[in-house]
Amino acid sequence: MIVQTKQKSKEQLREELLKPDVITGSEMLLRSLLLEDVDCVFGYPGGAVLYIYDAMHGNPDFRHLLTRHEQGAIHAADGYARSTGKVGVCIATSGPGATNLVTGIATAYMDSVPLVVITGNVATTVIGTDAFQEADITGITMPITKHSYLVRDVKDLPRIIKEAFHIASTGRKGPVLIDIPKDVSNDTAPFYYPEKVDIRGYHPTVQPHKLQVDRMLEAIAESERPVIIAGGGVVYADASKELIEFVEKTRIPVATTLLGLGGFPSAHELWLGMPGMHGTYAANHALQNCDLLIGIGARFDDRVTMKVNGFAPKAKKIVHIDVDPAEIGKIVETAIPVVGDVKKVLQLANLKAKPSQSKDWIAWNQENKKNFPLTYQDSDTELKPQYVIEMINETTKGEAIITTDVGQHQMWTAQYYKFNHPRSWITSGGLGTMGFGFPSAIGAQVAHPDRLVISINGDGGMQMCSQELAICAINQIPVKIVVINNQVLGMVRQWQEIIYDNRYSHIDLAGSPDFVKLAEAYGVKGLRAANKEDARRVWQEALDTPGPVLVEFIVPKGENVFPMVTQGSTIDQMIMGDS
Repeated sequence: MIVQTKQKSKEQLREELLKPDVITGSEMLLRSLLLEDVDCVFGYPGGAVLYIYDAMHGNPDFRHLLTRHEQGAIHAADGYARSTGKVGVCIATSGPGATNLVTGIATAYMDSVPLVVITGNVATTVIGTDAFQEADITGITMPITKHSYLVRDVKDLPRIIKEAFHIASTGRKGPVLIDIPKDVSNDTAPFYYPEKVDIRGYHPTVQPHKLQVDRMLEAIAESERPVIIAGGGVVYADASKELIEFVEKTRIPVATTLLGLGGFPSAHELWLGMPGMHGTYAANHALQNCDLLIGIGARFDDRVTMKVNGFAPKAKKIVHIDVDPAEIGKIVETAIPVVGDVKKVLQLANLKAKPSQSKDWIAWNQENKKNFPLTYQDSDTELKPQYVIEMINETTKGEAIITTDVGQHQMWTAQYYKFNHPRSWITSGGLGTMGFGFPSAIGAQVAHPDRLVISINGDGGMQMCSQELAICAINQIPVKIVVINNQVLGMVRQWQEIIYDNRYSHIDLAGSPDFVKLAEAYGVKGLRAANKEDARRVWQEALDTPGPVLVEFIVPKGENVFPMVTQGSTIDQMIMGDS
């Protein structure tokens, strides 16, 4: 085991880590993770990974955060990855430990988040015998990983780890699983860490085809009503600056998807808002009236397009920029496909980009933004959830890292918090995973100890990973935890009201815990508010308090998220409010 002294430089440590010592697979794993600059691993031990955890003992260079559930570990690793752009790492034991990671793996896979997921397994000699805590985790997760490895020879472990990080973080990013049998983690061999990776058959297209970029620029020059849908791919490619330059050169309005929020500043004059089911009037009507649609790092998923055969009906051409060629043309017919890394595509386009003929179009969109803003019926007697989000935005000036769980509070936050920076918005988009919000905030806070991190949750999702309050208290992780409590599964209730004719079925969350007492039971400060005056007072107290704080806001049960487009409708067929 290598122990770093305070006098050792990073280079000296790396030199020691690379020594070809004969060591165990467990020590190889730790060395390899340190060589990949992993500064925190989130995990939960068990029998099949005890050699690995034994290797951690007494190693001051290796940071591990013990969560209280494996799902908490992988969501924390996910939040770490989304907020930094680095690969998140988590570890769990075999059998139930590994299967408890499945939801988090699927969450990361759907949203293209780079993770390396390490699981233990039973010894190679008993694999396939239904041994105690055995599960075929590589088989179980095959549809929801970019790649997976079952390590059968300890000598292969360093190469596999190097490849896993490369696969997770290149092309369309995503989770990679490494399954390590217990005997492999204890076997020994000389340690050699490869300098580079060359995987036959895996060479993602990064550089775009210049001809396709030129075709896009020609279409822009001819267009009078162009619009851009910017998705999570803009954020993941660190292409926000390039997108702003592209937009200002071409004068094209921009709608940002749920995962694209922050990829283009909401304060920009050409930002239209979020499109889709709960999108803004301006964004949805721009999409339905454009003559050129440019998708940049967006999947055209069903919550954006809604009724596909009625989506963007006036668009003469659709351009789709994506690093994953399988996404292009999958949902909408694409006239100009541009395969490549979004940052590199925009850098190339910006060399020759010229304005579109969009002056009148921009004015029309500005009128829509002015005449049809997001609104809600405020109240002097009740605390509205939209007011709470506006208050959080106002007091943080849009500079916080915000994570959410899934449901109405997620949509209100997407609508009313103004994101101006990439990687400041962390939410489960494609899978819509309840329980994601709070542990993902822990990962983001670990990655950014000096940033304000706020986790906004519903009373349903908060109960799915509330046990992670323990690690906030023990490690003084200063996440500010918001619970929007309407005592109901709010989004399900809204659908049952609007689509199922008020037939409310199994949505009542009465009997949930007193969240303030729950927080205090874990050693976290708890506060509550049910009116505007108290809301402002307790929120400021939370902001002024060092360490973690949970703030519960009591809001009306019947509040709905508007605008709303029901399934089977086109995105301009919007329900604008209760009236």
